[in-house]
Amino acid sequence: MDVLLDTNIIIDREDSEVLPDNLKILMRNLSDLQIKKIIHPLSIAEIKKDKNPKRRKVNESKISTYSELKHPPLFTKDTEFCAEISSKSPNDQIDNALLYSVYKNAASFLITQDKGIHKKAFRIGIGDRVLSIDEALNVFKLEKAPITPPSIYEDNLYNLDINDKIFDGLKEDYIEFTDWFNENQKRDCLVYKNTNGSLGALLIYKNENETVDLQEEDLPKKKRMKISTLVVSSTGNKIGEFFIQWASKYAIDNGFTEIYLTHFIKPEDYLVSLIETYGFFNVGKNNYQNTEGEFEDVFVKYLNPTHEIMQKLDDSSPKQISQIFYPKFYDGESVNKFVVPINPEYHDKLFLSKSRQSKLYEHQSGFIVEGNAIKKAYLSRANLNNVSPGDLLLFYLTKDDKQPTKDTQSITGIGIVEKDYHNLDNADEIIKIVGKRTVYSPNEIGTLVDDSSAMVLLFIFSTSLPKKVHLNRLKELNILKAHPQKIQGITHENYLKLKKEGGIDEGFTIN
Repeated sequence: MDVLLDTNIIIDREDSEVLPDNLKILMRNLSDLQIKKIIHPLSIAEIKKDKNPKRRKVNESKISTYSELKHPPLFTKDTEFCAEISSKSPNDQIDNALLYSVYKNAASFLITQDKGIHKKAFRIGIGDRVLSIDEALNVFKLEKAPITPPSIYEDNLYNLDINDKIFDGLKEDYIEFTDWFNENQKRDCLVYKNTNGSLGALLIYKNENETVDLQEEDLPKKKRMKISTLVVSSTGNKIGEFFIQWASKYAIDNGFTEIYLTHFIKPEDYLVSLIETYGFFNVGKNNYQNTEGEFEDVFVKYLNPTHEIMQKLDDSSPKQISQIFYPKFYDGESVNKFVVPINPEYHDKLFLSKSRQSKLYEHQSGFIVEGNAIKKAYLSRANLNNVSPGDLLLFYLTKDDKQPTKDTQSITGIGIVEKDYHNLDNADEIIKIVGKRTVYSPNEIGTLVDDSSAMVLLFIFSTSLPKKVHLNRLKELNILKAHPQKIQGITHENYLKLKKEGGIDEGFTIN
């Protein structure tokens, strides 16, 4: 396996007198895992253009320690790719060449801190294979060197510094932003801070019961959750995805049927791609203009699938319905239901509950992002051919002899299959498929396929069961006969029993 390094990674790696801890660990892990580090010829050419002779000479001597990508594919000949990606500047040419190398599988992954490249990767469907340093640490981890995930915590605006760089873009778009900030000091927010104390991500929200003004037809007065500000300056850690998850569940818990936000759309806008993936519709523009005379777009997420909203969907498959109306999901008779056993070690990583977080990281007083992303991956030696997108995965926490809890030997949560892959026997190929979704290390994946093939299920995690259903009760209800040793299907009738026993409200499902 090989990973392509962007110039900004190489410069950080080679020029810093004191390397950031995460970068030192990443480079060591890549070496220990015998993963080849390569650079693109255009990155080499960029370094050679440095007008500082001393720095250029140092960097030219040091890039010789990396392998050069031989015969890189040319994106300019791919009209379909070019139609999706802007290429207006010399920097765009380099960025697109790096992306195209991953797109065409000339490289397994790209590691970059460039937010623009991450936005483009998301748009062309390779977002799981374009990694920040922190995301790469999660993918290329060693079992004995876990990385403590960052935390997100609840706060109020009066504890934030208006001079933080994260607010610079908002000040440019909204002339009166500083005044608004000072007038709304008690507004609730979720905050993620970088290791240097600066803000890495921010979600500001409020509850509303009023009309939403649009240029054409206003949205009628009703109870809504408004996301006043959603900005992520740090790459990696799935923070934007976590914010969507948190906001959706907050709205449902508080009886809202809609969430909305306003936003000035930018070229290659990652935020728009993210929110549209999870059901935010652009319903028009309001009358607010920024300094460039552009009007603000309004996006609404509907939490109840009315007939009118369903008519807006290009795809009304069970998988798409579960994604658009996330965290609600389709559970009708047309989708299969599977009980999926998962060991405690991996269960805690994939589904990091709030109670589990407080035990592990009580001193941080925050949410832990790892494990709370919406999109995840499950790996198994079992190969089922009847799993399809939209099917339900009912995760069963197996027995924990070392640290038994009341939730062991219970069904704890529900996921929706997004993609399924079968009969995989190449570890590198599996790592590419799961990308940044995995909690498995490369060595663990290698062990999985040592003597057998594997199945990969990419899924959307919807919800934890309000009431965990223990094996004893599953037996009483004739849902299971014994502890499940591998993935097994259950009937729709048995699923309905489980749904009732687990406390899943009918209003949370679509059928």
